[in-house]
This record gives sequence, C-alpha cells and structure tokens, in this order.
Amino acid sequence: MTAITASPLPRTGLTSALRDRYLDILASVYLYNEHRGYTSLDRVIAAVRRCCPDEPEFLAEVVRHRADEAKHYHMFRRWFERQGRMPLAMDRRVGHIDRFILRTFGCTIDELDTDRIAATPAEFEQLCRVIMLTEQRGYRQVEVLLGNGWVRSDPVMRRIFEIVHRDEPGHFLPYQRWLERRGRATAGSSGRDGRPAGRRAARAGAARPAGCRTRRRGAGRWRPWAASAGYAAIERPAT
Repeated sequence: MTAITASPLPRTGLTSALRDRYLDILASVYLYNEHRGYTSLDRVIAAVRRCCPDEPEFLAEVVRHRADEAKHYHMFRRWFERQGRMPLAMDRRVGHIDRFILRTFGCTIDELDTDRIAATPAEFEQLCRVIMLTEQRGYRQVEVLLGNGWVRSDPVMRRIFEIVHRDEPGHFLPYQRWLERRGRATAGSSGRDGRPAGRRAARAGAARPAGCRTRRRGAGRWRPWAASAGYAAIERPAT
C-alpha cells in the first residue's frame, strides 16, 4: 500500500484544537488496543504451550509479540503522561481484536474459552487466523497513519508509529507461517516481504460456538479498561 502523505496544515487556533483532539482520540484508541492485546495474549501463550509443546520457536515468537504489545502500550501511555493529561475513555467498540473475535467465535474475548480452544485443533487454528488478520489490518492502518500530516507534526507520535510499523510484521507472520506449515488457509496472507496481500476477514458462524463461555444473566458490566490499566480518572472535555 502506498500511503498518501498529507502536508501539515497551518496552525491556526481552530486547526490546532482539531489536531490536538484528533491525536488525543487516536492515542486513546491505540492505548486501549495495545493494552487489550498484550493482556489477552497471556491466554494465547498458555494455549500455544498446550497445543504446540514441540514448537519452542513458535512459542518464543508469540512471547515476543506479547512483549511488543506491552511496549507499545507504554509508549502511548507516556505520550499522555508527558503532557500531564489522561486518555479518553474507550471500550471494546474501538477494539480491533474484539471485533474479529466476535465475528469469528460469536462472543467477546472475555467469554472466549481458551482452554477448550487449546484442546480443539480446528478452533486453535481459527484463533491463530484471527490474530493474524487483526495484525495485518493494524499494519496497513499504521502505514496510512505515517502519511497523516497531523501525526507527522508531532515528533513523538510519529516516532511511536514508526516503531509500531517496524514491529508489526512480527505480530502476524508467526501465525501465518504456523498455518502455512500445516497447509491451512491464511485468508489474506502476506507475500514474502511480509506485506498483507488481502483484506478478507474470517466469518462468524450463525450459532454460538462451543469455544465461548456462556455469560450468566446479570453478569457485571464491562469494566472500563483505564481502571485496570492503572488510571484513576479520565479527562473530560470542558463543557
């Protein structure tokens, strides 16, 4: 993909406010997704240990994936901390992996029964495919953002996305290669250079799969991610 590079707009009062708001929203969305990613990968690592005990290299790649997601989360967090401000409140409606899991397995990440998936080769294969597709999508999106004039106007934000872009192939290639070694479909796999070749996503089944836990009636509401990430309050725009 060739990203269209946008020149930074003149910094008028209104433009400056719009640019700052855009970066706040962008960083908050990525902060949520990176936090969601590395915390969810703990369960994937456990599943890989169970499903692939004779593949230490694959396990090491997934562990590195988890470490990268945690690193990216802390980079976006520091971007807010350097300014003495809090991120905006986000939930799974902005979550990339949340949407893919819901479409594929018919349930949320929290309801996903990873123990059962680890014991079912077909469902573990599907989980690897979902992670691969999510990360391929992320790679394409970062390429576009690196050509955005407002992102490029903030040196720290630009550097963060350059690091994310550098790390991203290592987040989908391990799962893609694992599927290819078994002759399985990758549904949007990349070429030899690691660049995603397609946009086809996994399809959700009509029935709720066995790999999903059943949510009890009256279960607790979605817990705001910021609370679990250590943020005590969320900045709200002045009214």
